[in-house]
Amino acid sequence: MKVNTLVAPAQAEVVTAPRWPMASLTLTMLLSSLGTSIANVGLPTLARAFDASFQAVQWVVLAYLLAVTALVVSAGRLGDLIGRRRLLLAGIGIFTAASIACGSADNLGWLIAARVVQGSGAALMMALTIALVGETVAKERVGSAMGLLGTMSAIGTALGPSLGGVLIDGMGWKAIFLVNVPPGLLALALAYRFLPRHKATRAPAAIDYPGAALLTVALIAYALAMTFGSGDFGVVNLALLCGAVLLLGLFVMVQLKSPAPLVQPALFRSRAIRSGFATSALATTVAMTTLVIGPFYLSGALGLSAAETGMAMAVGPLVAALVGMPAGRGVDRWGARRVGLVGLGTMALGSGAVSIASTTLGVWGYIGPLVVLTAGFATFQAANNTGVLAAAPTHQRGVISGLLNLSRNLGLITGAAAMSAVFASASGVVDIASANGLAVLYGTRVAFGVATGLLVIAVIAARAAPVDK
Repeated sequence: MKVNTLVAPAQAEVVTAPRWPMASLTLTMLLSSLGTSIANVGLPTLARAFDASFQAVQWVVLAYLLAVTALVVSAGRLGDLIGRRRLLLAGIGIFTAASIACGSADNLGWLIAARVVQGSGAALMMALTIALVGETVAKERVGSAMGLLGTMSAIGTALGPSLGGVLIDGMGWKAIFLVNVPPGLLALALAYRFLPRHKATRAPAAIDYPGAALLTVALIAYALAMTFGSGDFGVVNLALLCGAVLLLGLFVMVQLKSPAPLVQPALFRSRAIRSGFATSALATTVAMTTLVIGPFYLSGALGLSAAETGMAMAVGPLVAALVGMPAGRGVDRWGARRVGLVGLGTMALGSGAVSIASTTLGVWGYIGPLVVLTAGFATFQAANNTGVLAAAPTHQRGVISGLLNLSRNLGLITGAAAMSAVFASASGVVDIASANGLAVLYGTRVAFGVATGLLVIAVIAARAAPVDK
């Protein structure tokens, strides 16, 4: 009876009072997403401020992305070992302190180094925010919570460029980094006060350092292979890609022999987890296609101005923000697998519509399919995150959350590189900026045709997942 007396109130608190714990998690998700997108708009200003080339200042964005991609899995596993709440607090603190360092930078090298540290904090935040949902929200409301996190991620991504532009015009480039400090401190206070404590499953000595090092270097090599050379895949890119494959093979060998592997090989025996990771990477690759191909189509084929293109592109994140929470409630009601399949099917409809696009319909001929595609993506994300987390062992939710974020980042990187290459090849021009409207239209159709094919593969993979019980 004594045990029941202690447990019941804690359960009641999770069910009836998740508001403040979820406030800390949503604010954390918003900050990590904002950190990804807010610096892009400042690149021209940074190039002038530091008298540097555009290729050099691009590392301000790339450094953050590389840090997140390389560390997110290790961050999730470390949270499983030493405590997710504790490590999330450390991540928010690192992110906030690094934001101050970014805003204090007096040279480009210092700024890039600070962005690496900021990305490291963001990796902890991204990996552990999703993992902590299972400890914060009752099981029957996890889908709604995932939808809310998806909404905040979309808001952060959409808010970054517009907020960054306003801050740069009014206060200078340092403001785009210092703006993270007040909400970072608030997120730290909320997380410290309201998030449930999590006991470590193993001693810190059980961390698989060789595996973590191999995976980190492999992911950095892959990310550089996809981004180095601004789209020209040459000898250096091929060497980096081969190195990434070799290192990944070594990582798998180490995991099979390690007494305490970073990623338990047994996890991938679950069809739900396997299909969840695969479909996440494929769906995010397609979502990235709208970001890298869309501007060329809107400006090159439809003749929109930069401002008009920006307004049209903002529709996607806006739709994702509006759809996230209703999609999450749908997951709670109908199950992750069913809603996930609906999301992927909706994405395929939108992508297929773009692949047969006609300029005679004007901008609405693109915005309409974009709304459908983005709504499908937001629906899929809420369902997939919920389904994978539900299939994960409780003591490994951190590493599973890290792998989910990794699949998303790999999709973003691959989508930017591969879909740009498909678009450029189909357009048949060396300089895509000078391509005529017909070349851009054809390239867009081919790229989204390939994207639709990827979504068909994703639907097949999703159907292989177990039916919701």
